[in-house]
Amino acid sequence: MTIDKNIICMKWGNKFGPEYVNRLYKMVEKNITIPHRFVCFTDNSDGLAEGIETRPIPPLNEEGIPDRMWKKLTVFNKELYDLTGTALFLDLDIVIRQSLDPFFELDGDFRIIKDWDFPNDIIGNSSVFRFEIGKYPEILDHFYGLGTAIRKHFQNEQAFLSYEMFERGVLQYWPEEWTPSFKRCCLQKFPMNWFKEPNDPQDAKIVIFHGKPTPDQARKGYFGKCGFRYIKATKWIDKYREN
Repeated sequence: MTIDKNIICMKWGNKFGPEYVNRLYKMVEKNITIPHRFVCFTDNSDGLAEGIETRPIPPLNEEGIPDRMWKKLTVFNKELYDLTGTALFLDLDIVIRQSLDPFFELDGDFRIIKDWDFPNDIIGNSSVFRFEIGKYPEILDHFYGLGTAIRKHFQNEQAFLSYEMFERGVLQYWPEEWTPSFKRCCLQKFPMNWFKEPNDPQDAKIVIFHGKPTPDQARKGYFGKCGFRYIKATKWIDKYREN
């Protein structure tokens, strides 16, 4: 039987160790009933748990372009190894709270998080996005065509990807409550941040960690700028994530 539902992630360099992929894999397996493959695109598969499929990160010519997650665009190659069907891309530093099945069941060709930092723009956050494998190879063609000029127009891959999908008329967002930002939606306001741990968002399916704090920093407690961003140890993270 061909499995046409894929959960994919990407790991390169030293920012994330294998434990991040293994935690993500365990959270996924606890929160999905749909037959699927879990595939990690990586330059180093050492230490990854049994059950995780690995493939090399497809090559991307980044000459003259800063490395700001542009590698994610390689999943839009016409052929993505032996993967077919629908792919749900997940960043490594997320916390999965509820079933992932709805992320495959919701209609639409392309879904992405609406970025919280750009309320008046169409930009999405690519911590969680879904697409049809092999359907939009022209995105990479346009990326290469822009060359280093892409820096003048787009800060990073998710801005570029959002506008590419918007121009094709397929840009859609996940329901807002499904994928809240930890630092935008969960933190207590000053001075209550000194006395209460961040909120555990009950309607969230995935909590997104972007920038600081990371999940590891949040679960231990984090002292941000001048104490206004102090975060008490966020113990509920351990309910959903393997330590």
